[in-house]
Amino acid sequence: MVTRAMAMPDPVETPFLVALNLTRRCNLKCAHCYLDAGMRRNGEPGELETQEVFNLLDDIAALSDETMVVVTGGEPLLRLDILEICSHASGLGLMVVMGTNGTLLDKKRVQELQNAGVRAVGISLDSLRPEYHDDFRGVKDAWAQTMSGIDNCREAGLMFQVHFSVTDENAHEIDDIIDFVRSVGGSVLNFFFLVCTGRGETFSKISSNVYEASLRRIAEAAAAETELLIRARCAPHFKRMALEMQSRLQVTQLDGYEAGGCLAGTHYCRVTPHGRITPCPYMEISAGSIREQDFATVWRDAPLFEKFRNPKLEGRCGECEFSKLCGGCRARPYARDGNLMGEDFLCEYQPAGGAVIEPYLPKAGVVPWSPEAEERLQRVPSFVRRFVRLRAETHVHEVGETTVTVEHLKTLAKRRFGEAGPPLGGFPDIIRNVDTTNIKRNH
Repeated sequence: MVTRAMAMPDPVETPFLVALNLTRRCNLKCAHCYLDAGMRRNGEPGELETQEVFNLLDDIAALSDETMVVVTGGEPLLRLDILEICSHASGLGLMVVMGTNGTLLDKKRVQELQNAGVRAVGISLDSLRPEYHDDFRGVKDAWAQTMSGIDNCREAGLMFQVHFSVTDENAHEIDDIIDFVRSVGGSVLNFFFLVCTGRGETFSKISSNVYEASLRRIAEAAAAETELLIRARCAPHFKRMALEMQSRLQVTQLDGYEAGGCLAGTHYCRVTPHGRITPCPYMEISAGSIREQDFATVWRDAPLFEKFRNPKLEGRCGECEFSKLCGGCRARPYARDGNLMGEDFLCEYQPAGGAVIEPYLPKAGVVPWSPEAEERLQRVPSFVRRFVRLRAETHVHEVGETTVTVEHLKTLAKRRFGEAGPPLGGFPDIIRNVDTTNIKRNH
């Protein structure tokens, strides 16, 4: 029997996700892009060189091997060294995923990504109507090329998820896109809600009533779904709605990365093509630069990140009983008037004046693991292992038992996926129960 002290939160936890925006180059011209993707063809001076990216990855891995690296852009496949970068990251034991618009995912490139250790790709698809998607992405035939990329990933066995940016013009497609992603074998469907920054400075294309109605429909679908993992992104109010609906979605800090909320500056950050570290892709405000300090120092000590870890929210967000579970989007008020702690104006909820709902945190103690359960835990990818461990040990406390067993792990899988268990079969596929894209990309 393996015994370990139950993990207590560190003063500053290591990041769960780090997004590497490696280039501003892109082959599309999306109106909503948070990056001003100028110089799309040739890039721009000052982008991180290959060795600088290697050094950054070394720093991230030294801080924790339980961190997922999301390689993105611009369009990351336009970097000539992208395969080297992915290989270096995966060789360090980091989980590597890629965010792409999907248009360049031909059969050869998909195989190359697999050989480089890329575990999954996130592909943006904004409609089942080719004309809408092409108009949204600014390039004719983008839809057909993206659909071909999806086909190539499926045929090669490369796990993929679909990113759908919700607007007033496509919100009516929510049910159809769920059916589509399920039918083509996608692992995850992420619904994104745009923040007005970059080329999207005046582009949100969603009204508050459509936003609210869409979130509720997504929450209902996520709770009912057994084959596909469905999430709302850049919409922390999703947690409030799940609680209000008494959904089976798990929405506490312990369980809820898949249920909404924002990780910016607390469990997640973004590195720009020039090495600046920001809380998320929608906020250009910099916490520091990897060209001036090592990544770990910026992550742990930056005053900017301290504001996110101990927020002093204002307006309705500051008065809201869901402030610790939701907290609102910080990028929206910052984009509007430069106030990081301002209220999230896209949320229509009026605080009811009740007590603040406290996140459920694990109890302290010593929790033994059976050898069989420990063996299963070691098969879980490193980036998600800490969450599986924490969830299992807390569950054992809740049921009044003393040792984590394989049966406990099976129970947790059934709780999320139903009697059939994880759709892909086997406990290691619990990676599908954890957020891989709490970031909005311009793809």
